[in-house]
Amino acid sequence: MIRLLAGASILLFVGATLILSEFRLFKNQSLTARVSPYLPGERSTRSRELLSLESFGDLLRPLSEAIGGIAARVFGISEELPRRLRRVHWEIDASEFRLRQVGWAIGSATFVALVGIALGLPGGVLLMFVVAAPLLAFLIVEQQLATASDRWKERTFQELPVIAEQIAMLLGSGYSLGAALQRVSTRGSGVIAQDLQVVVNRIRQGSGEQAALREWADIVDVEAVGRIVSILSLNKEAGDLGSMVATEARTIRSEAHRSLLESIEKKNQQVWVPVTLAALIPGVILMMIPFATALSAFG
Repeated sequence: MIRLLAGASILLFVGATLILSEFRLFKNQSLTARVSPYLPGERSTRSRELLSLESFGDLLRPLSEAIGGIAARVFGISEELPRRLRRVHWEIDASEFRLRQVGWAIGSATFVALVGIALGLPGGVLLMFVVAAPLLAFLIVEQQLATASDRWKERTFQELPVIAEQIAMLLGSGYSLGAALQRVSTRGSGVIAQDLQVVVNRIRQGSGEQAALREWADIVDVEAVGRIVSILSLNKEAGDLGSMVATEARTIRSEAHRSLLESIEKKNQQVWVPVTLAALIPGVILMMIPFATALSAFG
């Protein structure tokens, strides 16, 4: 108990020191550090203090990324983290995401340890809670990203028939592939419009249309998007690309319709689960009454 209290006190002291180091009242910056943000080209290369949140974060980034990757593989998450972050357009990199996970895990373990010590829990129970709390915090942050990724893929599949029909109509009207993608990306407001904005920016930066579209298909990881991209890649070879895209759009629309019917049928089946339980439990109780009476009579 004394060791746990000492360890929690050390963690609390380090955390309070790092937080207070960000306030101007407790921060003593040198003249170079105060002037460097206003010098051209020095904002990203300015020196950092030895004891601050930035330096502590730089120290923990490689370790947290390694620990987070191992833990994700242990829990069955095999998809690369940068790919999922790019898919949902989160403005953080993989190391920052893992650092956030490790921070939540350490904070939850410290909080649970302090609460357990204050409540006077036994050592075994306290150890179990201290081990379970960081794992739960890690999984909650990981599940947030997984849920956002699955929703992005689902919305992409739902929006794809309409977007494909728009591209086919623009191609049939005489638009080039690049102009059609740019028009759809600027006029739309869904998830595919955001992805196509990235594709258009990649084309403007010098990447080819086929390479940019294949990169989008690889990131979003939806089979229907891969088929549309494979058709659009025939831009310089096919004579009637618009009709081919329109045909594929009708196929994807039928697939989306079947998927919607399947989800509706599953929801209809789930409605009967609480009804069945509500009827089954009282029936079992009523059947147990004569059974218990017969057992007592034989006894």
